[in-house]
This record gives sequence, C-alpha cells and structure tokens, in this order.
Amino acid sequence: MSDEIAELESEPAAAADIFGGRVELARRFTAALAQHGEERGLIGPLERPRLWSRHILNSAVIAPLFSGRVGDVGSGAGLPGIVLAIARPDVEWVLIEPMERRVAWLEEQADALGLANVEVVRARAEDWKGGPVLDAVTARAVSALRTLVPLTAPLVRDGGELVLLKGMSAPKEIEAAQKQIRRFDLSDVRVEIVGDGLIPDPSRVIRARVRA
Repeated sequence: MSDEIAELESEPAAAADIFGGRVELARRFTAALAQHGEERGLIGPLERPRLWSRHILNSAVIAPLFSGRVGDVGSGAGLPGIVLAIARPDVEWVLIEPMERRVAWLEEQADALGLANVEVVRARAEDWKGGPVLDAVTARAVSALRTLVPLTAPLVRDGGELVLLKGMSAPKEIEAAQKQIRRFDLSDVRVEIVGDGLIPDPSRVIRARVRA
C-alpha cells in the first residue's frame, strides 16, 4: 500500500460489543470498503482513518431500533444497510440503490459475507413498485428531511416507522419539513440519540410513525 494512502482506523473496542459474534463479518466488510471504497467511488479519500467510528459503528449502533422488513434508501456503499444486515440477521433488509456500480458492490458484499437477509433493488425510491409494505425505512446521508420524507414514507406500511440517520442539524430539519410531515401524515416525529456511552460520537436519528 502506498505511504500516501491514509491508514485504516484501528478497530474500536466497542465493535465487539455492538456486533457480538458477527464482528468478524463487520471486520471483513470494513476491510473491503477500506481497500476498494475510494477507487469505486463509495467513500472519499479522507474516510479510511475514521471508517470504523464515523461510518461502521455510526450505522451499527441503531440496529436495535428495527424489526421485520426494512428498506435502506440510497444504500450506496452499504452504509447503513450492509452494516445493519450484519448486526441484525433476524431482520430482512431491502437495499434500494439506483446506481449500477453501487448495486454491483452491494450484491458482491452480500454474497461474499453470506448475508441471506439482504435483497438489493436497483431503483430510485420514487420508482419503488412494491407499495407501502415495509415495516420501516432508513437512510443515511441522502438528503434533507423535507426531501427525504416524500421518498421514504410511501414505502412504509400503516403504523410503520421512518428511522433516518442525521447530524447535528436534525431538529432544524424537522422544523423545515413541517409541510411534508403533515402531507404524509407522520406522527411522533422526534430526534433520538443512540449509542451514548457506547461510542464516542453517538448517532442521531429522526424517528417518525407513518399513518397511524
């Protein structure tokens, strides 16, 4: 490896706690993303030194929030979809991604890691043909909430949930999305902090109940 390529972040101790007996799968996925992610346009050149903490554990720590059949809109590099599928083999994950090269990556990783609980769908969220059948939908680093709600809420069954990974601006995004929240009949819209005391930088999610 060239000296110009930043070193991969050492695995944090919390990884074993979060992934349990499936931590080896997480290690394999992280290594693959570190090796091929930049060349395949999945992660930026500055992400290797913070790949575990900023991306893998940030995604994995929200795994307990899900059950049933869950969609990941704009799955991209598999953050959070592949990571969540590793952490929660009891949940069925539908990774929705429009770009062919990213779809190829997701399929390769699901196959290489033996993730039988993963289905990869090449489509934009707005072209989803399955109807409102998912128990929940998640997304990470896709768009602002006011844009994301119309893309995600129609995929979720009555009484299902949106669980969207967000940053520090999450409360402001909720304020800016009031029109979309009313239009798609979302309730109990709130920001939750996940992983406090487990990882140094806890994850933030916007959660909302859909049509119930």
